Amino acid sequence: MKITALGTGDVVGTPKIGCDCPICCEAKAAGKQRLRTSLLIEHKGFHLLIDTGPDMRAQLLAAGSPRIDAVIWTHGHYDHFMGFGDFYRVQREPISVYGAPEVLAYCGGIFSFIPHEEHPVTPFEPTEICGMEVTLFPVVHDTPTYGLRITADGKTFVYSCDTRAELSAESLEQMKGADLLLLDGIFPPGVNITKHMNIEDAERLAGDLAPKEFWCVHMSHKIPWDYEHAARDMQTWAL
Repeated sequence: MKITALGTGDVVGTPKIGCDCPICCEAKAAGKQRLRTSLLIEHKGFHLLIDTGPDMRAQLLAAGSPRIDAVIWTHGHYDHFMGFGDFYRVQREPISVYGAPEVLAYCGGIFSFIPHEEHPVTPFEPTEICGMEVTLFPVVHDTPTYGLRITADGKTFVYSCDTRAELSAESLEQMKGADLLLLDGIFPPGVNITKHMNIEDAERLAGDLAPKEFWCVHMSHKIPWDYEHAARDMQTWAL
């Protein structure tokens, strides 16, 4: 598997519109940014998107305009699926979209005008997608939301975006033993909100899960660019 973080930002991205904080000023001066979080996974010639955020057009252009074979939607928040319309015209056939039934019902209903094939996935039941074994597990957000365990060629990638750290024992079990772990880490230590982890929460959870490699995504403009576990847009990992 080759995994690319097409974006690593939160719902508003970095720099934040109208913000003059040091991190946003640094971003504007250096011409860098955090687009909304989404992932591209390449495996044996297939291209799988994890979420289709509103920066999808720019992200796919930066990735070389790959043909997308399948999409997984983790949940029905704007910054995780509203870019689905950015690339469907270049596809030669309807796109296969996977997700938990309630996520597909909501997101698919909004994009009913786009030809696509919906494939409901039952949480905790492994499903083959693009030649990889994919297992969805529920996480704790303010709408039905799911993390992913993806295994291929003896390597395991675990992703959980938009969640609190208080997860069920069943979900935590799915998150163990990862070669690569990406977690939601929206704010610096000491800043807490009800539906996300801050960086410190994510680091503590990663310590319990003991992956071989760990990075944070879904970061706000409050996270410094040089933070130890801050992933970067277009950062890649080969597993």
